[in-house]
Amino acid sequence: MDFGMSERCEGLREELLTFMDEHVYRAEKANLAEMEASDDPYSGTSVLRALKEIAKEKGLWNLFLPDDEWGPGLSNVDYAPLAEIMGRSAEIAPEATNCAAPDTGNMEVLTTFGSHDQQQEWLVPLLAGEIRSAFSMTEPRVASSDPRNLETSIVADGEDFVVNGRKWWITGASSKECKISIVMGVTNPDAPPKQRFSMILVPMDTPGMIVERDLPVFGFHERGGHSQIAYNNVRVPAANIIGEPGSGYQIAQARLGPGRIHHCMRVIGMAERALDMMKKRVKLRKAFGGPLADNAVIQEWIAESRMRIDQARLLVMHAAWKIDTMGSRAARVDVSAIKVVAPNSALWVIDKAIQAHGGAGIGDDFGLSRMYAFARTLRIADGPDEVHRMVVARAELR
Repeated sequence: MDFGMSERCEGLREELLTFMDEHVYRAEKANLAEMEASDDPYSGTSVLRALKEIAKEKGLWNLFLPDDEWGPGLSNVDYAPLAEIMGRSAEIAPEATNCAAPDTGNMEVLTTFGSHDQQQEWLVPLLAGEIRSAFSMTEPRVASSDPRNLETSIVADGEDFVVNGRKWWITGASSKECKISIVMGVTNPDAPPKQRFSMILVPMDTPGMIVERDLPVFGFHERGGHSQIAYNNVRVPAANIIGEPGSGYQIAQARLGPGRIHHCMRVIGMAERALDMMKKRVKLRKAFGGPLADNAVIQEWIAESRMRIDQARLLVMHAAWKIDTMGSRAARVDVSAIKVVAPNSALWVIDKAIQAHGGAGIGDDFGLSRMYAFARTLRIADGPDEVHRMVVARAELR
C-alpha cells in the first residue's frame, strides 16, 4: 500500500493550503454574517461567489471527480488530503471548490449512469458551478436506513412518470440555486426488493413539487437548508429516469460509497482544526497558577486526540487505496468502518476542544458548536452507525 502523494497532488495541496490561508479562513465570519443578514440565507453569498472565481482561476475545481473525461481524474488517495484540508472550513471550502455534497454525488451519478441528454442539461451546469442540486431519498414515514422501506412512488403514465410521496432532510433544496433533484422511489412494488426502485431527475420548478419547510440541525440552519419536500402528482418525462427502471438501488449504492468516504476525509480536517484550537487555547489560558497546557488531564486530551485522528486518517487512506486498486464494491466494508470511526473520532476531539474553551466553546465565537453539530449529524447521515457496524460484523462472521 502506498499512501504517498503524487507530484500532481502535492502541487494542488500547496495551492489549496495557500487558498485556505489567504482567502477562506478570513472569509468565514463575513460569509456567516451575510447569511444571517440576508432575506434568503439559504442561497449563495457574495463571499462564496468571489471565492468560487478565485478557486476556478487557481485550478482548485471539481477535484473530487475521478473521471478524467469530466473532471481532473485524481485518485481517491490523491483526493483524500485535499478533502481533509477543505474540511477545516467545512461550511465554505467544499462549496468554494465545487466539491460539496450533495452535488458531488449527483455529478458522479450523472457521469456514470446519466444519458447524453441528461449530462448536457444537468451535469454540465453542475460542473461549471452554475446551479446546485439535491438528492431526495430519506422519508419521514419510514426507517430510511433500510432503503427497502421507501414508499415514494414513481409510476409510468404514457410518456411520463408521476411521482408521489414525501421526503425530508433533503440537503440544499431550500436554495434558489438548487435547480434539480434526483428522486429515488418505487417503480415496481412487486419486484424483488433490490429491483423495485428507480431514480428520476425532477426539476425543482415542476408543478406539484413543494418545499414545505427547512429542518434545523441542533438549532442551526445551514447553507442550502435541509428540506422537507412533498411530491404531489409530479409529472416528468420518462427520459428523466436515470439508467434503467429498477436500477435505483444499485445506483444508490454506487453513489453513497464515494459520498461517505468524502465526508470522512473532510471530518478529519475538522478534527485537526479543533485540535489546533484546543492547543492554542490551553497555552494561552491560565488557571490555578499556570497554563492549562501544564495540566495532566489536558495533556491526555491532546495526546488522545492526536492518536484518534491519525488512526482514523490511516483507515480512510486504506479505504481510498482499496477503491482505487480494487473498486468500490471491494471497499464496501472498509467504507462502513470509516463511516463509524471518522465521525466518532472527530466528535471526541471536538468535545474536548469545547471543554478546553469553557463557556466560549458552547457559543458561536469559535465555531466549535457548529463543528460538533456537523460531526454528530454524520453519525446518522448516509447510514447510521448501527447499520455500518452491522455491515462490518456480518463481513467478519462470514
